[in-house]
Amino acid sequence: MSEVLVIGAGALGLATAEALLQKGVSVTVLERGEVGREASWAGGGILSPLCPWDYPDEVTRLALRGAARFGDWAQALHQATGIDPEFVQSGMRVLPPFAAQAARQWCAAHGVVCLPSPGGRGEDESLFLPAVAQVRNPRLLQALRARVAQLGGRIVEQCEVKHVVAESGRVKHLATSQGELSAGTFIVTAGAWSKVLLGGHALQAAIKPIRGQMLLFKFPAPPLPHVLLQGDLYFIPRRDGHLLVGSTLEDVGFDQSTTEEARAMLLQRALVLLPALRDMPVVRHWAGLRPGSPGNIPTIGRHPDLSNLYLNSGHFRYGVTMAPASVEVLLNEIDGTAQPFDVSAYRWR
Repeated sequence: MSEVLVIGAGALGLATAEALLQKGVSVTVLERGEVGREASWAGGGILSPLCPWDYPDEVTRLALRGAARFGDWAQALHQATGIDPEFVQSGMRVLPPFAAQAARQWCAAHGVVCLPSPGGRGEDESLFLPAVAQVRNPRLLQALRARVAQLGGRIVEQCEVKHVVAESGRVKHLATSQGELSAGTFIVTAGAWSKVLLGGHALQAAIKPIRGQMLLFKFPAPPLPHVLLQGDLYFIPRRDGHLLVGSTLEDVGFDQSTTEEARAMLLQRALVLLPALRDMPVVRHWAGLRPGSPGNIPTIGRHPDLSNLYLNSGHFRYGVTMAPASVEVLLNEIDGTAQPFDVSAYRWR
């Protein structure tokens, strides 16, 4: 394979670049802003769908495979770069209301351990998923950036792709803010910006930005022993006492501003479950744009009409979780290697 241009330097772009570099491929990563400062940085890092039994198999298949590989991947990154992504198998407690019977059946069918809370019965019980892990997104991105550079990859920041120029069934070059850039293969991992970037070449790739807002607190020690989830509200405790509380789902286009309404709503709901927050100041309030897609199902694979163009995007809330498995599927597609499972649902249509 000749030189590859990867467009987008979030978790998926950097993970794609790392995997290609380890195969001896020459890789340049283009980033419209700063490396790893969009959805991958803004997310919480729970390595599981929030309530996996509520998602289609196409989502949980990728998420479970990605999560199963994450520990070894994070350890390898730590050893190679000296930067610890802080992979922790903290477990996740799911509080009612949720479909308890469906949850138990899903866990049994997928080999996922779930433990009921003491004293809980039926729909009133909480469930504990001890295998659920978390990663500290900014540290993961720092490690990935260092590893890509270590392997000889080139990263170009402040390089916005204006147009994809195609000719005779192939991408000829990219028109960017830093001039025309050519390569043998092009891989788009631009998250929420992927469809806009591709323009008329996007076809049926239905990817759009969905804003998520989150709050950060700091305790002297972790206030919770595990991730806590109720509906779409979650608490993520870090080892150093930081606590993330999120998040919102807002269809507001490319608006990355934070709102007082979201801050008040998250804080009000969080206080019900963790009254200790009442005396804690909000350390930070931020927003990120997830690459929304129908059913949370990403698009991974070759363009139907342009033989040297690939897409690895649209992972919605679970790009970090799915990254190891998504990169595996993409590289198998490029190499013509047999896939580990049916990937037809992720094909570019």
